Amino acid sequence: MTSPDLPSIPPPPPSGAYAVPVGGYTAPPGSAPAPFAPPAPSKTLGALALVAAFLAAVVAPIIGASLAFVIGTVVPATALDVDTTFTDDLALLSPARMHVLWAEITFWAATVVGVAAIVIGIIAGVTRRGRGMGIAAIVIAAVGPVFFFVGVAILFGIGTAVGTL
Repeated sequence: MTSPDLPSIPPPPPSGAYAVPVGGYTAPPGSAPAPFAPPAPSKTLGALALVAAFLAAVVAPIIGASLAFVIGTVVPATALDVDTTFTDDLALLSPARMHVLWAEITFWAATVVGVAAIVIGIIAGVTRRGRGMGIAAIVIAAVGPVFFFVGVAILFGIGTAVGTL
């Protein structure tokens, strides 16, 4: 029986087992030290690519689609005065010219940010500075134009329907 005041003594190793020195194993004399492991690279570049892809594929389509809705509400009122020769197609958009301008600025800004997200995502993936986030940024930025055009087309159509009421 052991007393609660005395620490328990570990059993002796089995016969034939190697005993480990108290301080651990030491390197043999004349050997080189273990190589220095560099710190893990920062994942900031991958995160930056992911944020840029989010801006290009989510925020810009929301802004563009909301502008397309406003443009759609204005277009039907002016379409009644236009003849069917289609010589002045862009004249339909003149009442909403500021919204059209902002929609175009949004499109081109999203294009620049999306291309930057793809490039930064490639660099992040190759240099292992946020590889997973870089790959996600490439995929998200690549499908961003689809989100933009689908959102703009749907809300332009809804705006046109609302504008004719």
